[in-house]
Amino acid sequence: MKRDGHSSEGASQRQLRVGEALRRALIEVLRDGHFRDPDLQDTLSITIGEVRVAPDLKHATAFVTTLGSVGAEPTIAALGRARAYIRGEIARRVDLRMAPEWHFQRDTSFDYAERIDRALRDPKVAADISPPPPEKPAPKRRAKKKA
Repeated sequence: MKRDGHSSEGASQRQLRVGEALRRALIEVLRDGHFRDPDLQDTLSITIGEVRVAPDLKHATAFVTTLGSVGAEPTIAALGRARAYIRGEIARRVDLRMAPEWHFQRDTSFDYAERIDRALRDPKVAADISPPPPEKPAPKRRAKKKA
């Protein structure tokens, strides 16, 4: 670990554990649906793929995907407006010394996976990654008998 507290290897075990606890609490808050904002009335169409937590646990970033016809940008803006309410609700549900400040971003991992899948189905790429056809074994020669 470096002196400034940031690891070059990624998130620590503690960050991952807290991030998952925060993700579950955020899902519960969204499922309860006690929002005044009309853009958050249909919270069943919101999926939280991941919550990343800063090393000092003071900031949490939730990666949001929306399902159906609901656009991601209006939902992310509405979640940003409700961030104080969300922070308070999660502080009641998760036992942390300090409730993190919330940030919301569009989850692009599904788009990335779709691009990879589309690339793998491309005929040019499929030809490179498919196994070569099995070769026919050469016919065995019989040894000639000397008379």
